[in-house]
Amino acid sequence: MKGTYLGEFEEIVLLTVGVLYDEAYGPSIKKEVEERTGRKVNLSAIHATLNRLDEKGFLSSRLGEATAKRGGKRKKYFAVTKLGVKALEEAKNLRESLWVSIPKIALQGGE
Repeated sequence: MKGTYLGEFEEIVLLTVGVLYDEAYGPSIKKEVEERTGRKVNLSAIHATLNRLDEKGFLSSRLGEATAKRGGKRKKYFAVTKLGVKALEEAKNLRESLWVSIPKIALQGGE
């Protein structure tokens, strides 16, 4: 698990890149994360996480076409790599194995 470990925010960003598929770039990822989690996120936090996931090999990126609307700047689009899919599957499997192992009485809450 060590090689594919994901932090909570990394997992959310990586899943969001998958959700957005071919339209995953910084601002679209920020918007989707905010809508799905209900919490405000800085674009710089999204970019830092994208860079970290890219360095881990969980993401690949490509540059889109320059547009006048963006002052000639090109968007950087992201996609989940096979290693990223493996990391997400391992995180999902770990969570599922923990959930099914919790005794029902422990989920009734107390105090």
